[in-house]
Amino acid sequence: MKILLTGATGYIGQRLLPLLVEAGHDVVCLVRDERRFELPESLRSRVTVAQGDLLQPDSLQDLPLDLDAAYYLVHSMSGHTKNFVRLEQQSAYNFTQYLNRTTAQQVIYLSGIANDRALSAHLRSRRAVEKVLKKAERAALTVLRASIIIGSGSASFEIIRDLVEKLPVMVTPRWLNSRCQPIGVRDIMFYLTAVLANPACYATSFDVGGPDVLTYKQMLQGLAAVRGYRRYIITVPVLTPRLSSWWLYLVTSTTFSLAQSLVESLRNDTIVARKRSIEAVVPHACMSYSEALKLAFSRIEQNEVVSSWSDALSSGVIEKNYMDFVQIPQNGMLTDRQTLRFTRDPDEVLRNIWSIGGDRGWYKVDWLWRLRGLMDKAVGGVGLRRRRRSPTDLRAGDPLDFWRVLVADRKNRRLLLYAEMKLPGEAWLQFRIIPNPDGTHTLEQLAAFRPQGLAGRLYWYSLVPFHFVIFKGMIENIVYYPVAPTHHPVLSVPE
Repeated sequence: MKILLTGATGYIGQRLLPLLVEAGHDVVCLVRDERRFELPESLRSRVTVAQGDLLQPDSLQDLPLDLDAAYYLVHSMSGHTKNFVRLEQQSAYNFTQYLNRTTAQQVIYLSGIANDRALSAHLRSRRAVEKVLKKAERAALTVLRASIIIGSGSASFEIIRDLVEKLPVMVTPRWLNSRCQPIGVRDIMFYLTAVLANPACYATSFDVGGPDVLTYKQMLQGLAAVRGYRRYIITVPVLTPRLSSWWLYLVTSTTFSLAQSLVESLRNDTIVARKRSIEAVVPHACMSYSEALKLAFSRIEQNEVVSSWSDALSSGVIEKNYMDFVQIPQNGMLTDRQTLRFTRDPDEVLRNIWSIGGDRGWYKVDWLWRLRGLMDKAVGGVGLRRRRRSPTDLRAGDPLDFWRVLVADRKNRRLLLYAEMKLPGEAWLQFRIIPNPDGTHTLEQLAAFRPQGLAGRLYWYSLVPFHFVIFKGMIENIVYYPVAPTHHPVLSVPE
């Protein structure tokens, strides 16, 4: 089959793509910026990358029309705009208008369980998108409605993990007594592929969930049990939704907008309705909650996290095509350039560069980097806790603490990062290993800042004393630190 995959750079899309290719399908990936979409070599022969923005109908005019099916995996759960409901519906409408010009027979949409009467804004938006997609003239809509998805790198898993691992005692809102039916990401993958070209699933909506019905409090306790921790959870009625959102935002690696969305949705039970269950049409034994947790931690321990919620552009603060920043501007810049000639094997130094951030840290006065992350969190930024997808592998588009990877060019030994922290300007951090005629090499480390007005210049010059300590020590430690272990990530098998 020829299949259009939207949301190909997102958490679910990255995991679904290799499964579709392995099943023999030809896949067209619709992305907003094809420069940030890196395909593994094993997938390139069966995948076409098409560039388009679902909020700009004109950009969809040249997309292929000879489709058999399409996946709609687009949402704005962690978006920054208050108009997300209108934008989600507009996006779905534009997609439907395009779909009506194609030969596609089916469109598959991953939504959220929404069986309560009083739904949160995001669950109402999911239902509204379903109604728009149903208006497709030719393609029959199949909707899979899921509750909490558990897998390495999923937003829900990472938030629960953050809370349990960081807080021995938790004071939580009463909404933690709401019930949900968590499902493992491997089971979501099964259902997404099982309903494809299945006539029994056309023009139908299904609830999907694992075997366990749990309160959010029980989910926290369940993860603590898997990790061997003893945790105490106290629920109180005085935490308002806004206070709860700030608490979740400051304690975990999530963005504030995502924290708001999750807290708001906590008031709804997300339980599979028996009359909407998929079991009669697509029988499948889903993993239990504890099994999904153990598998997620196994993937993390083996450095096999295929995708993360923070891979999506909306998890950061850049509202534009950030690949436009892959070259550092030349004019109006304030810079700190450090160089160091070395005789060590350049591949060992490169491995240290590729391991920067995350658990390994920033090679010099990590407490200052952590303090900067806390300051960023305090003003609504992403902070320093987004974790790396892999401890030793980087690719363009990866989040890296409060940076975003723009260029990860091993062949030319260049790494370029763009700051997603709150700043009065724009910042880049670049590492390059340059060969010398005498057989030695030079590591060039360039911190560049384009200030916005007087505030930007005051910000830069106030940090100059710290730059001397941080950047000089960082380049020396990158060169002379023990080399990071080699790791080759597995990118084709989701858990």
